[in-house]
Amino acid sequence: MYPDRRPTKPRSKTGERALGLKALEHPRSLAEMVEHRLRDAIVNAELAFGHALPEDETGLALGVSRTPLRAALGRLAALGLVTIVPNRGAFVFDPSLEDVKQLAGFRLMLETEAVMLCLDGAAVGTAAELRVALARMEQAHRDQDGTAYASSDTDFHAAFFRNCGNLFVANAFATISWQVAALRAHLSVERSWERDTSYLEHREIVEAFARQDRDKLRMILRDHILRAAKAYANVIAQGTGSV
Repeated sequence: MYPDRRPTKPRSKTGERALGLKALEHPRSLAEMVEHRLRDAIVNAELAFGHALPEDETGLALGVSRTPLRAALGRLAALGLVTIVPNRGAFVFDPSLEDVKQLAGFRLMLETEAVMLCLDGAAVGTAAELRVALARMEQAHRDQDGTAYASSDTDFHAAFFRNCGNLFVANAFATISWQVAALRAHLSVERSWERDTSYLEHREIVEAFARQDRDKLRMILRDHILRAAKAYANVIAQGTGSV
């Protein structure tokens, strides 16, 4: 029927075999290493809000040239952790009182939805992750390790977005997650009294989640997030000398 058509060769199974191969782990580029180091320094409250990041001094401190440093700063700016001001340089982000208010409102909206979605589709797995994170928070609090406490606190709330089953909700939170983590660390690292209140609130969240008490969860989350936002605002006001 098709006299000029050549016989078709048997299909190679190479592609099928390739599907079973484990992808190679590529080493981090220098820019990625710089990004991660600066990100950790900001999120762990090693660098203050508004701290200047001059290229020469920062590059010298990290032992890198301007090229990977600039690439890292650009990525951190995309995460909201660094502000790049033309003709002035790069600075650690410096949230205003209005920024804190808006972040809290956005976070409350997303996290409340994520928690309800977790109850609908991944209650058991989410509850297990919350208990693990809470145990780490308790240990860090006992050790008076504010940095470890803040990190475990961040992982606690991230569990809702890991398990909510809605990529759009999770991605929306990702746009503010690093800023929220930095605010959390600046609040709790040097303030053990804040960790006292925070731990009790997280324990209440775990208990209400285990009971699947949706109304209680909404109330606790609202109070927890808004209380934290008020505390963040107080820290920022103290830093600027505002009342």
